[in-house]
Amino acid sequence: MTGLGPVAWPPAPIRTGRLVLRESAACDRAAFIELFASPEVGRYVGGARPRDELERAVPEVPGRRPGTFVVELDGAMIGMVTLGRRDAERPGHVRPEAGEAELGYLFLPGAWGRGYAAEACAAVLAWCARELPGEPVVLCAQSANGPATRLAWKLGFSEAERFEEYGAEQWFGVLPSPSGPEFG
Repeated sequence: MTGLGPVAWPPAPIRTGRLVLRESAACDRAAFIELFASPEVGRYVGGARPRDELERAVPEVPGRRPGTFVVELDGAMIGMVTLGRRDAERPGHVRPEAGEAELGYLFLPGAWGRGYAAEACAAVLAWCARELPGEPVVLCAQSANGPATRLAWKLGFSEAERFEEYGAEQWFGVLPSPSGPEFG
């Protein structure tokens, strides 16, 4: 994913009923390592990475790039939500020029099943609607990842297509812009 374009970054922290979405900090490093080393988290995103490799590779302040929101609960990182541009070379687009805003997220297994992903993703989508008005947003998940596709539907995404990528069938959804044309 590439940059978002003309948006001020980092934004002020976004507060929801239970969560704070903010830019990453050095105190998040251990949680980033745990997230990417987790076999449960890695199941549908290419697998877990070796912890020793992550210890060497993860910078002191990980995830410090436009579009990466750390999701914090009670002062601790429980996951992350990303918003970036979908690479033109990848399948799945709704505009001829590609580069749509693409939503992604990863949460630590201890945070699963409590509605945190829905709450955090909805907050990021609201932020996107304010900062990038008229922009359709896309989401891609392995079709076999039932919780991810159910969350996509809950957030308002519509299935646009399915395709093979990374050795598995992918579910590609579109969240049309409220002021833009309907896609999907």
